[in-house]
Amino acid sequence: MNADELRALQGPLKQRYRTEPGSALVTARAEAVLDPQRLTATLSGHQARAAGLHPATGGNGQEACSADLLLESLAACAGVTVLAVATSMRAGLSGGRVIAEGTWDARGTLGVDKSVPVGIRSIVVTFDLEGSFDVRGDASAADAVCIGLQLIQHATSLGGVESTIERRAGIPGQEHLPATLLRLSVGIEAVEDLWGDLDRALNALRGSQR
Repeated sequence: MNADELRALQGPLKQRYRTEPGSALVTARAEAVLDPQRLTATLSGHQARAAGLHPATGGNGQEACSADLLLESLAACAGVTVLAVATSMRAGLSGGRVIAEGTWDARGTLGVDKSVPVGIRSIVVTFDLEGSFDVRGDASAADAVCIGLQLIQHATSLGGVESTIERRAGIPGQEHLPATLLRLSVGIEAVEDLWGDLDRALNALRGSQR
């Protein structure tokens, strides 16, 4: 590609960003899937590949842009770190994901507006962690904990940002699992609020068992 060809690609984009500044905002995203057994965080694009321009700056979308590579490195590093710490603490982590998202403005990258900064302006890292624990008692005791929670939703995790809990043995086809085993998927809520919600539900169960 020569200079004229690059200008031909980027010219219409620059014009659009001048008239529609909001269209220049781009959110990049990287996700790492956690494997507690191997202590690895697997990226969806872990194969060797070339880096290139983002479509918002004239690229064809087949190469990874620098924002993709940065966020993938962050997601992988955070994923391996949380796995190592959870293993060391015997936290019972059974899986999960680390999602890194960052927003950048193509107007700054292309020099359309000198007041717009170049590069990623903000990064949000989300930890969607999965673990499990046993409740003393029987299946009804485990169900009581799920029902007694107010912040944590009694549902199967579908990969959202909210925290969920479920008694796996109560799901058709999962009856072979321990009846009191609860699976917890942690979302983006404040840690203190999640601990408080679990504490209230477990204390209520203890009170009913006396």
